[in-house]
Amino acid sequence: MRTYSISEAAKELNLTVYTLRYYDKEGLMPFVERTPSGTRLFKESDIGALKIIECLKATGMPIKEIKSFIDWCSEGDSTLQQRYDMFMERKASVEAQMDELRKTMEVIEHKCMYYKTALDAGTEDIHKNDKIGSFITN
Repeated sequence: MRTYSISEAAKELNLTVYTLRYYDKEGLMPFVERTPSGTRLFKESDIGALKIIECLKATGMPIKEIKSFIDWCSEGDSTLQQRYDMFMERKASVEAQMDELRKTMEVIEHKCMYYKTALDAGTEDIHKNDKIGSFITN
């Protein structure tokens, strides 16, 4: 079974060693074994669990809530419903973020078209009647 040092795990996850130590301090890595001298030994399954932690973090979930999820995992099947509900909430949150990003992209695409046609025409005057274009011209 392959094990990773903290620096190898950090590299595998594209994180810093400091981040992994912080996660450990916050109780997010109770599953990581240590040698008798205290050196952390990361297994493939630990790397997978840390990828889930990073995923949750990317959704904007606070460390405290991620810690609750880790605790639920340790408790076993009795917390399956809580874990499912948490992921359904995360899914809804990410879908809302994606909707906002789509709206943002629409504005950006409009402005790209606005400036491209102005560049092609050699003037912004081509967009005199464009409410968004005249409202936000830079």
